[in-house]
Amino acid sequence: MSKVTLFEDIFSVTQLNPEGKKFEKVDRLAAEGTSYNCSLLLDFNSEIYRIPPNSKISLLLASTLSLSGDPSSQSYDQSVLTSDTVPGDKGVSGSLADNYEYVMHGKVFSYEHKGGDQVEIDISYGGLLMRLRGDHMHLKNIEPDSNLYLLIKR
Repeated sequence: MSKVTLFEDIFSVTQLNPEGKKFEKVDRLAAEGTSYNCSLLLDFNSEIYRIPPNSKISLLLASTLSLSGDPSSQSYDQSVLTSDTVPGDKGVSGSLADNYEYVMHGKVFSYEHKGGDQVEIDISYGGLLMRLRGDHMHLKNIEPDSNLYLLIKR
């Protein structure tokens, strides 16, 4: 069984589109972690999910959406997420996604040590990018070239 929670923190959004808005339906947020002092840059679909400036978001990086820790398949079928899904069914039953408002699946494509204990991790969610920088001790569960899920709620 794999470790489900790879990283979790509450981030204070410090800026939206720090370099100006580049795409009509995408915003980039800059944020600082409240517990681990990690810095975050995150692209997200602003047409389907709004994150206001100066707000706080709860962010979770997970290896799977399964509460039991079973590895996720390489594809995700949202049609199995129904209100009548019963635990034990072959569909997703009791998913981490149930407790969050915005979910993306991505892959770590860059993992660099930046001096001292600092690491910088870049993740692509189908072209929407994320950069997470912080102390290696807090980010040690995120492995290079791994697939993971990003889950957010306000």
